[in-house]
Amino acid sequence: MSSIVAIVGRPNVGKSTLFNRLVQRREAIVDAVSGVTRDRNYGKGNWNGKDFSLIDTGGYAVGSDDIFEEEIRKQVMLAIDEADFIMFVVDVEEGITPMDSTVADMLRKVKKPVFLVVNKVDNSMRMTDATEFYSLGLGEFYPISSMNGSGTGEILDAITELIPIEEEKEEIALPRFAVVGRPNAGKSSFINALIGEDRYIVTDIAGTTRDSIDTYYNQFGFEFNLVDTAGIRKKGKVKEDLEFYSVMRAVRAIENSDVILLLVDATRGFESQDQNIFWLAEKNKKGIVILINKWDLMPKETNTLRDIEAQVREEIASFPDVPILFISALTKQRVLKAIETAVEVYNNIQRKIPTKHLNDVMLPIISNNPPPATKGKYVKIKFCTQLPTQTPQFAFFANLPQYVKEPYRRFVENQLRKNFDFTGVPMAVHFRKK
Repeated sequence: MSSIVAIVGRPNVGKSTLFNRLVQRREAIVDAVSGVTRDRNYGKGNWNGKDFSLIDTGGYAVGSDDIFEEEIRKQVMLAIDEADFIMFVVDVEEGITPMDSTVADMLRKVKKPVFLVVNKVDNSMRMTDATEFYSLGLGEFYPISSMNGSGTGEILDAITELIPIEEEKEEIALPRFAVVGRPNAGKSSFINALIGEDRYIVTDIAGTTRDSIDTYYNQFGFEFNLVDTAGIRKKGKVKEDLEFYSVMRAVRAIENSDVILLLVDATRGFESQDQNIFWLAEKNKKGIVILINKWDLMPKETNTLRDIEAQVREEIASFPDVPILFISALTKQRVLKAIETAVEVYNNIQRKIPTKHLNDVMLPIISNNPPPATKGKYVKIKFCTQLPTQTPQFAFFANLPQYVKEPYRRFVENQLRKNFDFTGVPMAVHFRKK
């Protein structure tokens, strides 16, 4: 599992700019409260061959007139609690502010590595100005410019040096399914429907991640480990923003699982938080099953199911081959079907297509539907193979792979999904020089 790095600091010091540079793309978790949208960004980074998850928190503020000040503070505290490493960003242009001192006082009590990042240091004069931040009592500081990228390599070197090298692990015999979703989607009810009766065989095993629990399940012909993200902490510790909390838990659970069971509240629809959890799973190349829960509470009009599924399909249009089941954890309607589908998706992840069979199927399709010519040049694809990766990836060898555009790549992926069963599994298609 990759480590989690949280970026914290007061507003307007350049946290989001730094986040965007480190992950090389922007991924926003959107939470609408009283008509105001706030972005909370999650991404994946890699440096020196080591992966990490990066979280950009809202600006930490005390004593302002911002009505969301308290919620932002809760988010920052949660990120600090969940993260393995903390990047505390300050602004050399403004120097040390009372708010910086408040955050520093808080971080000195944290028993985790804290990296003091002085932003906007883009000339020698500002390098001299940055020395005042020694007085915050957090030790060495890292001068950077998140705008042009200078100094970011040094801070990443320091962080990744502390990230342990992942040892080669033996293949896990049992699949691991994570139940994730926004608060009150029915995760606890779903888990209780599976393991809540005495006749179920269950054993609690401390997981590799802080606070997570694996539950061994063996019933009705199914055997797997269930990664429980519901009710993990003691109630007294759950004081933070529940939406933010749910995504933080999802980050951990997704990285620690093979297949994600995303529970969606049918009475609320497939909202932005559900969508962001979905794309977190897709970015992590995990199998996905979407469960529309609380179906027993919905009106029984003929088109209700069709309308909800159409809305979900529209939101995940770039990854349409995902199972969607309508369940009721309360009445146990289709609960076992959900597990059966998760097992099928897990088997799809493991599927390996023999090279000869792959070529026999795909080359005639490509021959009849070749890539369009570019600048009068024709792309010829002569061979394809499945790569030896944990999740399905395919390489197609061509004379001019640089001329293969994204629409054709999607066409090839759709043909792979049509002719081989990869339902619920993210897939990568590469075009390489012959």
